[in-house]
Amino acid sequence: MNMNKVSIIIPTAGEIFLQKTIDGIFESATGDVEVIVYLDGYWPDPPILDHPFVHIIHTDRVGMFEAINSAVRISTGTYIMKLDGHCLLDKGFDDKLKEDFEDNWLSVPRRYDLIADSWTRGNKITDYEYIAPPRKKSPNDPEHWERGFNGKHWSLPDRENILIDDLMSFQGSCWFMSKAYYEEIGGLDLGNFWLEAQHLGNKVWLSGGRVISNKKTWYAHLHKGKEMGRGYSISRSSCHIKKDIIDFWMNNRWKNQTRPMKWLIEKFNPPGWENWDWSKPWSE
Repeated sequence: MNMNKVSIIIPTAGEIFLQKTIDGIFESATGDVEVIVYLDGYWPDPPILDHPFVHIIHTDRVGMFEAINSAVRISTGTYIMKLDGHCLLDKGFDDKLKEDFEDNWLSVPRRYDLIADSWTRGNKITDYEYIAPPRKKSPNDPEHWERGFNGKHWSLPDRENILIDDLMSFQGSCWFMSKAYYEEIGGLDLGNFWLEAQHLGNKVWLSGGRVISNKKTWYAHLHKGKEMGRGYSISRSSCHIKKDIIDFWMNNRWKNQTRPMKWLIEKFNPPGWENWDWSKPWSE
């Protein structure tokens, strides 16, 4: 294993900007990198161009969590970086992420929007997200499937110049951590597959690690919408498990955590949690 290599993992279930993203990685990286593309139940057309440091996995559809876990298993870098297949990266992103990093951290570069037509970085910045409190189903909307506990944008203008800062949660389109720590915390649990970012972020914080925003580097992420292909999505019919996942975290059921969920909420004091009653367990 190369001690300085970054293995960049791109799970995709349908992506029209995949080659642009791969080309951009090699144009921007200043250190040793490899790219592992997991083609989850499809073949891109046109196919990915041959490259000595691009490795392709193709299987029937397995889902994002298993795609990421499988790519991590075959990766040869000390560090792993997950990246969506519609992103642009800062010059030297890999070395900049390694410079401000510790073994039990998860690091997220500053996120900009991406302009598809010109394939250039936009001006919109999203630095912070928080975990919204869980909420009951509304009796007036019995089909409503979302019960909170997802990432929400958080404007913190007084912290915009703090270049390495604590991050409660993040979007999930790009994150960086050591392969060893990813494996230590069990990666992405297939039976607990709500949102990738909240899943990993909770594991890192609650096991004694740290999630950071590294504003010394950046990536630009394209919000594709329906016109440019969604790829991975969460159907309403699959969201019946949301209650179980909220229960898992709110009632401290992860065997490897050393900090309770209450610790994470009180550390960041995010909107909506001000009057939360911690004297009783959460339940639907």
